[in-house]
Amino acid sequence: MNYRVQPTAQVDETAEIGAGSSVWELAQIREQARLGEGCVVGRGAYVGTGVRIGDNVKIQNYALVYEPAELADGVFIGPSVVLTNDHNPRSVDPDGKQKRGSDWEAVGVKIAEGASLGARSVAVAPVRIGRWAMVAAGAVVTKDVPDFALVVGVPARQIGWVGHAGVKLVESPGEPVLWECPQTGAVYEEKAGVLTERAAQPQD
Repeated sequence: MNYRVQPTAQVDETAEIGAGSSVWELAQIREQARLGEGCVVGRGAYVGTGVRIGDNVKIQNYALVYEPAELADGVFIGPSVVLTNDHNPRSVDPDGKQKRGSDWEAVGVKIAEGASLGARSVAVAPVRIGRWAMVAAGAVVTKDVPDFALVVGVPARQIGWVGHAGVKLVESPGEPVLWECPQTGAVYEEKAGVLTERAAQPQD
C-alpha cells in the first residue's frame, strides 16, 4: 500500500486512493470515491460516494464533500467547509413520507484547479468555483465564481482578484486592465470581467 490510512478512518474497499495520499483519524471515504496522488484528508472529514478528487488536494479537518462534487488538482478545502448537493432539501416529501436517495437528484459543486475555500465556507450546489479563485472564510457561495476571483460574505460577492500565490492583486498604474501580484510579480489581464494570465515577456 503506497498511501497512509489511520486505523480509525473508514475507507470503503471500492474507493481509490492515490499514491502518497494520507487519510487521517475518523475521516470517511465512501464507495467509488477517487482521490488522486499526494492528497490529504483531515481528521473527521467526509468524502461522499463517487466524488472525484485530483492530485495534491488538501481537505482539512471536518470538511464535508458531498457527492457528486468534483475537485481538480491543487484544490484547498479548509476546516469545516461544506459542499452541498441538494438545492431544495427536505427530509420528507409533500405527503409527509421520509425521502430516500431515489426521491431526489443530487447536484454537485465543481472546483477548478488551484482554487481555495476558507474555513467554514459553504458552496451551495450547483455552482462552479473557477481556477485559482479564493473563497474567504465563512463565505456562502450561491453562484459561479470566476477564475482568479476573490469572494467574501453572505452571499459571496467578488471584491478583487488573486493570483497563483493567493495574494490579492494590485492594479498597475496607468493601465487599468492590468493586475500584478505583489509577491511574484506575475501580471494578469482583465477583459470584460475575465482575468487571464499574461505571458511572460522574453528576456533580452
